[in-house]
Amino acid sequence: MSGLKPFRMPRKTTGNKLTAIMQVRNEEGRYLEALLDDLSSYVDEIVIVDDASTDATVEICKACRKVVRLVENEERLFGCEWRLRQMLWRAAEETEPDWLLAVDADEFYEEAAKTEMRSLINQGAYDWVAFRMYDFWGSVTHYREDAWWNLHQRPTVTLTRYLPGYHYAYPQWAHHVPRLPLTCSALPGALTELRIKHFGWAGSAEQRLQKYERYMQLDPEGKWGSLAHYASILDPNPRLVRWAERIVPKGE
Repeated sequence: MSGLKPFRMPRKTTGNKLTAIMQVRNEEGRYLEALLDDLSSYVDEIVIVDDASTDATVEICKACRKVVRLVENEERLFGCEWRLRQMLWRAAEETEPDWLLAVDADEFYEEAAKTEMRSLINQGAYDWVAFRMYDFWGSVTHYREDAWWNLHQRPTVTLTRYLPGYHYAYPQWAHHVPRLPLTCSALPGALTELRIKHFGWAGSAEQRLQKYERYMQLDPEGKWGSLAHYASILDPNPRLVRWAERIVPKGE
């Protein structure tokens, strides 16, 4: 047995295809159009699952030339988030991807991250990449940073290599399901200081109240998250920090 060597699947180190994956619902009039334009500048393909939108979300997605697969749910999978994640993953698998970038419809990668994206995927040392996620609050100029809102202080895995034959599995949770399969964490990965701007909380106080009420409807007992964290959404005076863009040298 001592002569056995661990098996490692071969890694493609050049010409990797980058596929963005996203689940959406009623995104008209928010960030979807701008996000699709932005993604189209640095990804090769986009795969989307629409969760029974009642507005023009589907039409907006169809108008983007990089969208190669669009799954349209006839009935909303409200309260069964893991099924949505699984559905999106399987739709992406059908496109024979090399790397998958899990994006929400209100998340934008900073210029430095987009510039680095090809070098991050065209290598053979690691199979996932983590970024710093900043929650913008009340505007697109300031992010929130306090005891409850500090996700940016630890990297979040949003980019993974797709290995045919590897076992990818999501936990069967109703809410707060990780955007990528949990089994990705068993593979070697890389932590970065590259940043993502999350604008999901950047709207009005009324919009944040609506999100709070939706969380309480989904998880009234705090089974999938912290009730104290949900309550912090309503904090009238959160600590905000001004965002500073990084200058990316020309030619990089």
